[in-house]
Amino acid sequence: MAHRLGIIGFPISHSISPQFQQAALDHLGAKATYRAWAVEPDGLAAFIDELRSPKVLGINVTVPHKEAVIRLVDEVDEWATAAGAINTIVNRSGILTGHNTDGAGFLRALREAGDFEPRRCRSLVLGAGGAARAVVLALAREGAVEITIANRTQDRARRLCRVAADNGLQAQHISLDPKALSQAAASAELIVNCTTLGMTHSPEEHRSLLPWEQIPPTALVNDLVYNPQETPLLKEARRAGASVLGGLPMLVYQGAASLEMWTGREAPVAVMLEAAARAMAAR
Repeated sequence: MAHRLGIIGFPISHSISPQFQQAALDHLGAKATYRAWAVEPDGLAAFIDELRSPKVLGINVTVPHKEAVIRLVDEVDEWATAAGAINTIVNRSGILTGHNTDGAGFLRALREAGDFEPRRCRSLVLGAGGAARAVVLALAREGAVEITIANRTQDRARRLCRVAADNGLQAQHISLDPKALSQAAASAELIVNCTTLGMTHSPEEHRSLLPWEQIPPTALVNDLVYNPQETPLLKEARRAGASVLGGLPMLVYQGAASLEMWTGREAPVAVMLEAAARAMAAR
């Protein structure tokens, strides 16, 4: 029996997960297909319930559903509970378990693609959504010493600061005011964009929250947006002389961790990275 896998979000047409996940499944000889489903928020509960079919191994979850799906699954692992967000659902005999592989993918990307060690670093995180929650939790558990969370909605940023504090990380939150951002960026060794600003076809695809003058040349700037591969923020960072890391490595590494949960086999990461690069080149 061929099994089904996929990714849900809204919108979802930008996703290249089907390309690199299917390449991995084919390489492993797995009898499974991976596709993208556009699921509107009001149809989320019904869609998740359909995942209990024996034909479905599981799914990835992206914006805007990472937090909403928590109440719709049967079990949630410790990492996803702490992060308050799910990006992977595994179906085992009709029991749905929620996981979060974003943190592991983020850390692997920092180390292997960014040549950056997050232990004892000072960070500025832009955004306070599901991806930001995983990033903050990962930094806290890796021993970062200080973090500033910048977000339009202060209540969300405040809640994320509590996640950091609960995991032993000193945190503060600021607005997206240019002066406050400039001050926070000045002392940051790591700047991570967890918003959709700069994403192709988004309302603010040409916008960067930080101009090059406000980016320290000694920092690593990591934009989790992967389409385009060089976002407005990364262009500003290059101009400042800073190190840069796009979102593609994290995307593949978190996807590889998901694949291993679904199949119980080691993910062919090199195959996935190559397929992801081809998919981006074709756009």
